[in-house]
Amino acid sequence: MQRKSGFRWGRRLLDQYSDAVLPVVLLLLDYAMIILAESLAYQLRRSWLPFAASGFYIPNVYIYIIVPTIFLSFLHTSRAQLRSTPFWKMAQSVFWAVFYSLLTIIMLMYFGKVAEVVSRFFVGMTGILVFSFILAARYFFKNYINSHKLFQIPVLFIGAGRTAELVLESFDRDSGFGYRVIGFIDDHPVSEKLAREFRILGRFEHIERVILLTKVREVIITVPGLSAAEQVALVNRIQPLVRHVAFVPDIIGAPVGNIEVESLVDARLMLLKVRNNLASWKNRALKRLFDIVVGLLLMPMILLIGVILSLWIYFDDPGPVFFTQKRIGRNGKEFTCYKFRSMYKDGDAMLHRYLEENPEAKLEWETYAKLRGEDPRVTHAGKIIRRYSLDELPQIINVIKGEMSLVGPRPYLPREKEAMGAYLSTIVVTVPGITGLWQISGRNDIAFEGRLRLDAWYVRNWSVWMDIVYLLKTVKVVFGKKGAY
Repeated sequence: MQRKSGFRWGRRLLDQYSDAVLPVVLLLLDYAMIILAESLAYQLRRSWLPFAASGFYIPNVYIYIIVPTIFLSFLHTSRAQLRSTPFWKMAQSVFWAVFYSLLTIIMLMYFGKVAEVVSRFFVGMTGILVFSFILAARYFFKNYINSHKLFQIPVLFIGAGRTAELVLESFDRDSGFGYRVIGFIDDHPVSEKLAREFRILGRFEHIERVILLTKVREVIITVPGLSAAEQVALVNRIQPLVRHVAFVPDIIGAPVGNIEVESLVDARLMLLKVRNNLASWKNRALKRLFDIVVGLLLMPMILLIGVILSLWIYFDDPGPVFFTQKRIGRNGKEFTCYKFRSMYKDGDAMLHRYLEENPEAKLEWETYAKLRGEDPRVTHAGKIIRRYSLDELPQIINVIKGEMSLVGPRPYLPREKEAMGAYLSTIVVTVPGITGLWQISGRNDIAFEGRLRLDAWYVRNWSVWMDIVYLLKTVKVVFGKKGAY
């Protein structure tokens, strides 16, 4: 019992000084990975590869001091904090930190007139290995400290409603933010779930007393329904008592992925700038280049799988292998979308009869534009290829033609145009995608309105990195078969 008590005391002490200890631990971890990456790249170039150069030599001062210092400097300024940064966002920050470090090293080599002596393979491989090793080490270390609840920051929530639930769900979804929720303050807690799982420590009038008793350093305000004057007064009450105050403004659903904050100090105002990223022709051109390069790289594998699936589809239900359908493209223009046929040839008639005979299925169809249970139109082969989204592979043809993208909004049907409402003008700024945010967020489990919101958010917040992340996440979702029907 005494041992457990001592462990809890040690954990509380670690949490209390985590702001000082964690950066040091992370620095040592990154340094170790940089040295490991350099050493491996050095051995590959010097001894292990067929084109190894035994005479190649790098002084130890570069291996252990100069090069690590450059990498660590950029990693520190990249703001890729281990605790409060989602993994994919951290990966992006680490990537650019490594990229700028390599540029700096190459410039120093050029001005130091040693560029001809140092192996280009060594420099490039060092960069690749540093990125891979640091990312892997941070991933496993973050999972370890989260699973063992180490280096956690006690946090107090002001407001116990739906907004607080969304914040906590985001923390969990992004592999943990390193917060330990000590409780909530609210005059009238709306969320029954939060009231069951956490302590309600008092009302708004007790805020100062609760902060002083708990010695909490972080407060998150999740009451966007308060008036502007009430929110300002609340922040002014709390700020002198804690280290950080965060609050959720009443703009939930706005495109905040690339938000810019500008302070107008004289006027005591704050400007929030948001951009519609894919409204820029430069971004659309970059996205198109990404689609062509990655699409051509994937083409050989897709062709091989496509031949096998074509034979299976034909022998399961003789007839056309492909299914074509008009979809809404960029600027609202319709195009022919290609898919592998997963339904019987008279599927539309079968669906009409089935919906007439099953009112519950008809309601489901009107809500999700899908039958998430038994669909009488789907063939035996179709059930498998739809489960793993293999029916969408022929859309690579649409991608090469420029009618679709690898990642983008859902390709909506012309008959859905009216139901898309105000979202239509935003979504058709770009071409639809084979996969997208709707796919990795639940696929057909998401209602039609939810898909529209996700697609509009994607268009406004697009980046190349986002497309890369969504492609990788799609693989996980597809093999997990989540939301596929």
